[in-house]
Amino acid sequence: MKNVTDSFVSLGHWRSAGSFGFNTDIFATNPINLSVVIGVLIFFGKGVFSDLLDNRKLRIVNTIRNSEELCGRAVEQLEKARARLRKVEMEADQFRMNGYSEIERDKLNLINSIYKTLEQLENYKNETIHFEQQRVINQVRLRVFQQALQGALGTLNSCLSNELHLRTINANIGMFGAMKEITD
Repeated sequence: MKNVTDSFVSLGHWRSAGSFGFNTDIFATNPINLSVVIGVLIFFGKGVFSDLLDNRKLRIVNTIRNSEELCGRAVEQLEKARARLRKVEMEADQFRMNGYSEIERDKLNLINSIYKTLEQLENYKNETIHFEQQRVINQVRLRVFQQALQGALGTLNSCLSNELHLRTINANIGMFGAMKEITD
């Protein structure tokens, strides 16, 4: 062991080479040892390395497959969402058109209703005016008739004497009697 520790201690005393060169000493470079180690690594490490690469390849393929499946499902969901959006837009347009049609229909119904109401009010107004005119005309007629009757009674009372009064009554009775004979 002393030799091993001495060799490490002596490494610290080595001076670095002042130049770079190619070492042709086969035993110093130990190419045989290196080739044996490399050969063993290739022979035994080939299976391990191949397994590692196969596992990595399998994981990559599975990841790609899963990604493609997720992408496919996402595309399907996107298409479904687009179809639902188109359907909802069509329904919204239909509701909008129906709403506009219904608004127009309600507007026309309201205008017609108002027109009919105004027409009825105009008729009621005309009937009321006609009724009031007839009432006023009847009042005026009644008043004129009353005044004429009072005037006639006043004239008769002032102009008729008892004798003239009796003759008028007898003439009227005679006329009524003649009318009675005609009707019988």
